[in-house]
Amino acid sequence: MEDQSLLSEETISNKIYFIRGQKVMLDRDLALLYGVETRILKQAVKRNISRFPEDFMFELNKSEFENWKSQIVISNSEKMGLRHIPAAFTEHGVLMLSSILKSDKAIQTNIQIMRIFTKVRQMLLDTTEIKVNILQIQKKLENHDKNIELVFSYLDELTEKKEDENERVKIGYKK
Repeated sequence: MEDQSLLSEETISNKIYFIRGQKVMLDRDLALLYGVETRILKQAVKRNISRFPEDFMFELNKSEFENWKSQIVISNSEKMGLRHIPAAFTEHGVLMLSSILKSDKAIQTNIQIMRIFTKVRQMLLDTTEIKVNILQIQKKLENHDKNIELVFSYLDELTEKKEDENERVKIGYKK
């Protein structure tokens, strides 16, 4: 295993998109990472299509494709090369690719991609946990606000009662 051939986390992370509520990688990006042509990757998938159900791989629809093209910065010459709508591979689909692409580079790249997907999943879990904690703190603060308002209303009632009370006749011994 050569460390020189390892891709940076940023390189892989930048190729993970959020489409249809899922983290996916597109066929052209995967082919680039694996060091094969996109058509070779697509041929391998077509030969093994039973390994790629809809929740592992899907083709982008026209609006998703246009949205994706508008989000990435690509030159006009690259846009000319985008004749085919790309296939999107979910985490499981990328994992399945490792069983049909047998090159050492593909295997090593797949391992790295799986590690990145795991990190992304963990980051999402961590942010979800943080959101839950923030909501709990907000609820406590709302309760504190309500309690403080209640205390002030009781204080207002007490001061109003004192003001309303007439001077009482003092009972007791006079000097």
